[in-house]
Amino acid sequence: MITFIKKSWKWFWGPTIRFAWGAIILVGFLGGIIFWGGFNTAMEATNTLEFCISCHEMEQVVYQEYKESTHYKNAAGVRAICSDCHVPHAWAPKLIRKIQATGEVWGTITGKIDTPEKFEAHRWELANRVWDTMLSTDSRECRNCHSFEAMNFELQSRRSSEKMQEGHEQGKTCIECHKGIAHKLPKDPNAPERDD
Repeated sequence: MITFIKKSWKWFWGPTIRFAWGAIILVGFLGGIIFWGGFNTAMEATNTLEFCISCHEMEQVVYQEYKESTHYKNAAGVRAICSDCHVPHAWAPKLIRKIQATGEVWGTITGKIDTPEKFEAHRWELANRVWDTMLSTDSRECRNCHSFEAMNFELQSRRSSEKMQEGHEQGKTCIECHKGIAHKLPKDPNAPERDD
């Protein structure tokens, strides 16, 4: 009788436990796919130009400067948008950058940079943060589109050709020479006043 009860007990609980674990694994797997898809969709949605300029200080200030740059309109018809220069392409660095960007969104929400005037007051700090990042990554985002190996120095002006080759030989990174390409240079608060 005890053997019958033990066998019955095992039979009763065995498939249920197996079914329960199978259901948990299946739900977890499907939930993971849905979460991953939603997460990646959100990551890509925040890489669009429309998202980047959805804050009025971005639309009124940096977007207007960018529209006057060669990254917006050029002879080749190639346009780089905000995320091309400010967000890494590789997944892990992109995730880190998105987490860091929440601080910038927080600055808008809390009113630190929510107007063009406040943005201008913090432009030096914001620009230096971007430049420091570009220096630390050897201008990785610039190099997604530009490479010394692909440059035809004969098609550049003499001065540009000399400077580009000199910088390459010295191991300089893009941002060391090319600040202010897509946005106006901020005023250095530590620079002496000039009488023009």
